[in-house]
Amino acid sequence: MSQAASLSDLLTHHRSIRKFLPNSIPDELVTRVCTEAIVGASSSGNLNSVTMVITRDRERKERLYQLHGEQPMIREAPVLITFCADWYRTREWLKLRGARDNFNNLIGYLVASFDAMIVAQNVSLGFETEGLGICYMGTTLFALKEIGDFLELPETCVPVTTIVVGYPAEDPAKRDRLPMKAFIHDERYQPLDRALVDEIYEDREIKGWTRYMSMPGVPELMEARGIKSLAQFYTSDIKYDPDEFKIFSEQIRVYLEEKAFLP
Repeated sequence: MSQAASLSDLLTHHRSIRKFLPNSIPDELVTRVCTEAIVGASSSGNLNSVTMVITRDRERKERLYQLHGEQPMIREAPVLITFCADWYRTREWLKLRGARDNFNNLIGYLVASFDAMIVAQNVSLGFETEGLGICYMGTTLFALKEIGDFLELPETCVPVTTIVVGYPAEDPAKRDRLPMKAFIHDERYQPLDRALVDEIYEDREIKGWTRYMSMPGVPELMEARGIKSLAQFYTSDIKYDPDEFKIFSEQIRVYLEEKAFLP
């Protein structure tokens, strides 16, 4: 994507990039994109409760590769950025000025997390404007404590999301989205009857099933488990296992307690 690309072009052509060229990214470009992302991001109370930890070192990336489930794109991408919900800096300032402590609570965690995601998306768009590719790492949520410990994050500072950044070595097709009627409601939430749910997911059921069935080894796994639909696949132990999600949810709760975001 060229520097002259419009926001519309960026949004309608976005793809997650998981294969990267070995080319390094100039430090000044990384700094500029991150700076502009902060400057252009909305921030609750202008308290800027966000921290970015940038990882370039090969050995440190190797450890994050392990924590993120050994996804090859982490090794290939020259830059990995972990976005953190961070009230530690603000709370230290409050302490120095004799103010009451705050933000070490659930609403603090939520506000900082939202701010971090706003900045993360700005950073992603900034890199894409420069012709780079990015991919969000959903695995951040499943290894919060381990990633936080590795990055030596202080109290009331926790990872929220991670992106890999680099020059694309692939040109994947753009993934489909649900139709707009699934997202946009006028005035109040509109009820969903069975016919509308079927209509919303009709195309996804076909394309999603076809995509996963084309992946090596997946058809055999589905057959062994008796999976007959995309919905069944998404809640199986191959994809998003509800039993594992309960375990991860409890781990996140415990970690937020440890970081003083929950009582």
